[in-house]
Formats: sequence, structure tokens, C-alpha cells
Amino acid sequence: MSIIAKVKSALAVALLLSFVQPAFADLAGDKAAVDAAKVAGTVGEQADGYLGFVKGSADSATTAAVAAINAARADVYAQTAAKSGVTRDAAGQATGAQLIGKLPAGEYYKPLGGNWTKK
Repeated sequence: MSIIAKVKSALAVALLLSFVQPAFADLAGDKAAVDAAKVAGTVGEQADGYLGFVKGSADSATTAAVAAINAARADVYAQTAAKSGVTRDAAGQATGAQLIGKLPAGEYYKPLGGNWTKK
């Protein structure tokens, strides 16, 4: 696949994902725990579309919340990939770019192949 085709696919996924709500609806408690951990600088968004631990680890409740949300995101990325004909990784990266773009100042993100950065 050419670079132009990959970019077009990524843009198509980004457009599709703008209509797909993240799978947080039944994960309200997990989302609240992760949001608090983001504000505290413990958890951040990664360019691959998943949450990660800024400082390597967190308490068991936060770790469980991150795992639940990441599992739900993986399901959404797989569904998006199946519908759009791109890989799950491409779907995750398109979402990651959107999530990082919406991060408020002071929260952390990690670009692909990069280090944690405070926005």
C-alpha cells in the first residue's frame, strides 16, 4: 500500500471514529478513576490509542481501570477495522491522535516511539 493510500485510509478511519463513541458507556467508574489518574499525572494517552502509565505503574484500582478501558478500546478498534478495511493498529492510531489533540494542558501523552510529554 502506498503512503498516499495509507494516509487516505487513516483519514477515513479518523472520520469514521468521529462518529463512533468510545466504549466508556458501561465503564463510568473506570473512566472516573482514569480521569483522576490523568490529572495526577499517573496515566496518559498514547499515540497507539491506548492508555499507559506515565511513571511505570499505579495502584491496583487504577491498573484495573486502565485494563478495562484499554480492552474496550481494543474492541472498538477491531470493529472499526472490520468496517473500514484498515488494521486495528491504524484505527487505534487514528483515535490516539484525536484523543491527544483533545487533552487539556497539564496531562501527559506519548507519541509513537517517543517519551511521555506534558501537554
